[in-house]
Amino acid sequence: MAAKNRADQLTKLHKFVKKEYEAVLPPSNRSVLDHMLYACCLEDSTSEAADEAFARLQENFFDWNEVRVTTVDELSESMKSVARPMEAAQRVRKTLQGVFEAYYQFDLDFLKKENLGKSIQQFEKFRGVTPFVISYVAQHGLGGHSIPVDKSLLLLCYVLGIISEDEATKGKIPGLERTIPKSKGIDFAALVHPFAVEFSSAPFSKTVRDKILKLAPDAAERFPKRASKKKAEEKKKKEAAEKAAAEKAEAEKQVAEAAEKAEARKAAAKEKAAAKSAAKQKTATKKVAAKKAAPKKAAPKKAPAKKVSPKKSTPKKAAPKKKPVKKKTPTKKKVASKSSAKKTTKRKK
Repeated sequence: MAAKNRADQLTKLHKFVKKEYEAVLPPSNRSVLDHMLYACCLEDSTSEAADEAFARLQENFFDWNEVRVTTVDELSESMKSVARPMEAAQRVRKTLQGVFEAYYQFDLDFLKKENLGKSIQQFEKFRGVTPFVISYVAQHGLGGHSIPVDKSLLLLCYVLGIISEDEATKGKIPGLERTIPKSKGIDFAALVHPFAVEFSSAPFSKTVRDKILKLAPDAAERFPKRASKKKAEEKKKKEAAEKAAAEKAEAEKQVAEAAEKAEARKAAAKEKAAAKSAAKQKTATKKVAAKKAAPKKAAPKKAPAKKVSPKKSTPKKAAPKKKPVKKKTPTKKKVASKSSAKKTTKRKK
């Protein structure tokens, strides 16, 4: 299809939905992560159903980490209001797992200041995160110009003749962001989404088909055909088998991932231990080398020891016998004896 013709049809579609539907915009105070998880609920569902499912997730679980580790079956019980609860539950769980593995936290508001292109590239690496979710969070959470496209909108655009069957299979609407400017992007997405969901949920409704025929009279040839009961049963069986196979593959994938992570942890622990022992060995060899390299200090010279001449053994002298000590007489007696001696001398004379 020529680009001009496609642009004209998209502009015509925008004018039509403005008259028929009312735009439902999300709260402005939602976090980046909340926008992502709400988009998981909104994809291929009405805004009312998405609001109910999102509110139940917040009520029934303690926090988003608990939602991350909960099984898909349990989550789908809280998301019965949306079109395909199992698919929506898988989107929610995989989105949370991708966020946790990439950032190890659930606060993504810092991405508002980051480069938009890098953030989108990071989101695209998350397993199971759909283009609708990425475009929705880019438009509402990060302020970018990216109109969310889900299977419902692809089906509507195919029936209206805006895109070919091949383009619908690829999941793209070429020239959508060029035709609808950024200033009208949020309004267009909010108005066209309910129209697309209304058609995908009831493709044989006369009311919806009449609306489509007003926009594109030749759309009748592209309307979905009713399948016979037998084909419908076969389709259901096929879908059930595909669903079971997908769940089994997902379970096996999780087991394999867990085993791979465990092996990676073991390898990391071994590497750490080896590095530690190598570092110890290195420090030990350094110490040995340093000891060898250090100059040996000269030992201080000891003064020559003086030869001690052996002492001659001298015979011990016998200690002299002490004379008996005369008892001293009192001084008065001496004086008396002196005076008597003087008297005798005088007499002799």
